[in-house]
Amino acid sequence: MAVAKLGTVVLDCPDPHALAAFYAELLGGKVEADDEGWVDLSGYEGTPLCFQKAPGYVAPRWPAPDASQQFHLDLTVEDLDAAEARALALGAQALDADDRTRSFRVYADPAGHPFCLCAS
Repeated sequence: MAVAKLGTVVLDCPDPHALAAFYAELLGGKVEADDEGWVDLSGYEGTPLCFQKAPGYVAPRWPAPDASQQFHLDLTVEDLDAAEARALALGAQALDADDRTRSFRVYADPAGHPFCLCAS
């Protein structure tokens, strides 16, 4: 029997408003600021995302054999090429997207968190 259910995923970052705006454009959500250090993303299908200001934030490194990436988001898309073009235009950085035969490609959001675009 489960003890809990996943309520939200919170991303630490230096600028919660900017990172929430990136994901709002990518996922189609709406940015809702609670205060200076916390921003919610709502109005899209999927697990809720929130963004928390983290003083001294250090972005994950990917790949890094000596340091864990901690986690990454898998975002399901219908068209990998179109989604990639949009993500890059919004400020994502390609980390591992050269292999066009795979069903996924790896990127970093503007704060450096890794995420995958995955074919549906």
